[in-house]
Amino acid sequence: MTEQRRQQAKRKKRKLRKGRVFGVFFFAILLALGGYFYFQYKAGHNLASKENKQEIEFKGDPSINNVENILLIGIDTRGEEQSRSDTMMLISWDQETNDVRMVSFMRDIYSHFPGYETGYKLNTAYYLGGVSLLQQTLNNMFGVTVNHYAIIDFKNFEQLVDVAAPNGVEVNVPHDMSKNIGVSLKKGTQRLNGKELLGFARFRYDAEGDFGRVERQQQAIEALKDEVLSASNVKNYPKLIGALEGYIQTDLTTSQQVGLMFNAVKGGGVNIDRMTIPLKGTYQYGRYPQAGSVLDINVDANKEYISRFFNGESSETLKKEAESGTTSTPTQ
Repeated sequence: MTEQRRQQAKRKKRKLRKGRVFGVFFFAILLALGGYFYFQYKAGHNLASKENKQEIEFKGDPSINNVENILLIGIDTRGEEQSRSDTMMLISWDQETNDVRMVSFMRDIYSHFPGYETGYKLNTAYYLGGVSLLQQTLNNMFGVTVNHYAIIDFKNFEQLVDVAAPNGVEVNVPHDMSKNIGVSLKKGTQRLNGKELLGFARFRYDAEGDFGRVERQQQAIEALKDEVLSASNVKNYPKLIGALEGYIQTDLTTSQQVGLMFNAVKGGGVNIDRMTIPLKGTYQYGRYPQAGSVLDINVDANKEYISRFFNGESSETLKKEAESGTTSTPTQ
């Protein structure tokens, strides 16, 4: 009986030693991962450490049904303190289904801003009153809610793309592009670095003009999304999170940004449908002394289309309806 007890005691000691070894090994792995995350995060953050950010007054609209509407604003400061918004994109993200609906607003839409008697182009709202005035204008014109905002200067977009996608972003360039974009792009499917992708998104010297430019902006965002959410890119997330914090000004906290990113990965990817306002068939070109050439749009029709789009109808269905002129909404 005594010998049996000794054997049992030895077995217990061996199990304890194995448990200790496993515990130390597990702790070492956590420590190494934590160190990697921290140093990569700092490396990304240090890339943008010289960026100066102004205080922004913003009160987000309440979120509904686990859907976050993020207003993405692209600006081109070129050293100026104030600038117009070159890109205005409302990204509606359903975190339960991982479906994203993206609406771009053309910058030349003739708009009336709260508190202003005269009409201006929509991109002037950001110049006159920042994020809050643009938010209020979109609320009033189209009935959309804005829960969060994110602002990125084009000069930072290049660096951010190179951090997010070190191997470049694959896009299909429909034709040669070079005029006023700082790079020369050849027709065909290829991987673009940050500077090239920015040039692709900004080019507008073709038959589609500014509408084509906005379409390419959406394509660039979607292609970048595919690259960022690929399994091979997960190792870059700490550095990307640090760079996002430096290069993008947003009311989203770091933990919220990390949560959105990992929810997207956990959900197996993000499905995107996209639309540009105004839809074809709902606007005409106009001119006003204080605003210049503008898009005079049927506000009510576009408001209805946005509502239906955010409630699940496909962009292709709505585009066809608008172009055929079958909408039931009266022209303003």
